[in-house]
Amino acid sequence: MFEPLRRFGPVVLIPAAWIAAGAAVTGALRIEGLVIAHVVMAGFILFFLVTGWDRMDRGALRAWRAVLVTGLAITLAGVAGFVGPFAGPALLGVSLVGWMLLPAAGLAYTARELPDGALVYAGGAAASVAGAALFVWTLLTPGGPLVWPAFGLVALGQTAGIVDAARR
Repeated sequence: MFEPLRRFGPVVLIPAAWIAAGAAVTGALRIEGLVIAHVVMAGFILFFLVTGWDRMDRGALRAWRAVLVTGLAITLAGVAGFVGPFAGPALLGVSLVGWMLLPAAGLAYTARELPDGALVYAGGAAASVAGAALFVWTLLTPGGPLVWPAFGLVALGQTAGIVDAARR
């Protein structure tokens, strides 16, 4: 049971996470829902780390183990951005932009490790970075006009990479 969840869970979880994040940024998802989403995400990350740690000790998977470890810290920073003495937009921004860029680094590394999938992974990394840049630009623009296109680029890039990984 754990193997199919570990293999295919991210194929669903990644786009769902970006839809939820976009809904939160645009005000369609309440703060309580986002706190719960962060806690659930931290739980899933721990699950993937615990059940896959030994399998992620070489090649491209070693980079993804580092992404998950760092991502757990980024996710917990997001939780702290909602509750605790340092709550506020700075930690929320670190979490959000961190999750846009951190997988991009993993995708770029994977493109170098897997030449037959390089186009998918490099394209996914480029889409994630472009989405992050568009989102940061949108934060500086009154009315946040391009939140959904920014999140869409990130979701597309990261989902393409995980779909190819699950397929392999």
